[in-house]
Amino acid sequence: MRFLIYQESRQGPRKSNQDRIAYSYSRDALIMVVADGMGGHLHGEVAAHVAVKFVVEAFQSQARPRLADPHRFLIDSITNAHLAILGYAEGENLPETPRTTIVACIVQDGMAYWAHAGDSRLYLIRDGRVEVATKDHSRVQQLVDIGRVREEAVANHPDRNKVFNCLGQGTLPRIDISRRTPLRSADTLLLCTDGLWGALSTRMIVEAVLRDEILKAMPELLNAAEARAGIDGDNVSAIGMTWLSEDMMDPLDHGNSISTKTMQMSDTATQTAGFGDGTPREFLSDDEIERAIEEIRGAIKKAV
Repeated sequence: MRFLIYQESRQGPRKSNQDRIAYSYSRDALIMVVADGMGGHLHGEVAAHVAVKFVVEAFQSQARPRLADPHRFLIDSITNAHLAILGYAEGENLPETPRTTIVACIVQDGMAYWAHAGDSRLYLIRDGRVEVATKDHSRVQQLVDIGRVREEAVANHPDRNKVFNCLGQGTLPRIDISRRTPLRSADTLLLCTDGLWGALSTRMIVEAVLRDEILKAMPELLNAAEARAGIDGDNVSAIGMTWLSEDMMDPLDHGNSISTKTMQMSDTATQTAGFGDGTPREFLSDDEIERAIEEIRGAIKKAV
């Protein structure tokens, strides 16, 4: 595999960063995960932390060097993350369960597979337009579907933050799964929280990706989202990946690409963002979250 990838998570004007994002790759597979802890619920940062950690650790365990069934992996790992969040809430006797949205994407054998719950989005950008975009699990998306709200009005609609499907809810979340989607060289996959797509139009996102390679386009997108949102902004988090041909002379490759060709069968490499970012003390530290995760890990393994 050969690809360009960039990820970043910014706190913005909020008191803490409740987003968690990560990517991990083996010789033959790549996973990208974005989770947005829901601020209207207690300890949203815990739910996002647990979700990303469980999905990435499952990938590290199973992608040796490829996954047997990417679709099955997405369903199982996201469901297990949901169970882990419920286990955390029960173990800590919380009055309500922490909640998070999630979007995750696997690339393997030149194919992309993705899944989501909530309003964190994935865009597949191809030939200067959005080829595919996930549909939010939200009240305003329902209004779009029945023709009562225009797609362009979603970002500013008063019901935009009313999400009806997420990890940590009382019932099993609905996990929407994509089709097996072949990737072409120069395709870009963008995974992001609503802090980014809520501030920028689809046209602005596409124009930024077309204007420059993803390593330069992504910081510009985050800058633009923060500037447009101002003091009312949210945490802003995104992962952008541009798929490249195996040809070392690919015109999009200026020496910054990742090639997995020489990796060992059992190796994985992982990068995270949003973890350990100086969260104010009224929120749980990452160390406290990690200790809680360890306490529930055994129980989750028994449950599944």
